[in-house]
Amino acid sequence: MIVLVGFMGSGKTTVGRRLAQHLHLPFVDLDDRIEAAEGRAISDIFAHDGEPAFRDIEHRELARALSGDGVLALGGGAYVQPRNRDLLRGQAKVIWLDVPFERALRRVSGAGHRPLAKDPVKFAELYQARREAYAQADHTIPITSDGPADAVAALLPLL
Repeated sequence: MIVLVGFMGSGKTTVGRRLAQHLHLPFVDLDDRIEAAEGRAISDIFAHDGEPAFRDIEHRELARALSGDGVLALGGGAYVQPRNRDLLRGQAKVIWLDVPFERALRRVSGAGHRPLAKDPVKFAELYQARREAYAQADHTIPITSDGPADAVAALLPLL
């Protein structure tokens, strides 16, 4: 299993879909899987149940997703959770899509479906706080353009 991690707006879903297509593997977006399993949007889970409840659901769905093969894109906070990193260790090749802050902010500005991106100051704090966890990935791909093909090309030699 190839797992893409990184901050909101790093391109995990877009790059993951392209990579999976290129490798003829299935693609799974963990956030989509969570919404399908729960029958509601992640923003609703955050609003009604809180972040700790969401993280429990996320962990459960990550464990289920790892039973298959393919390319898996995690939500921005999933890899920050130590229990998720422990679960992935030895079961997947984890790749951090390291997006510059300004690019992430531009990509998610105005996205109402991202509950943790509503406050720009907190968004910046969250970006900095999560980098240490992301750095524990097996490999890092700097996101230097808005073209997903560039990231896929950088990923392929790592596989």
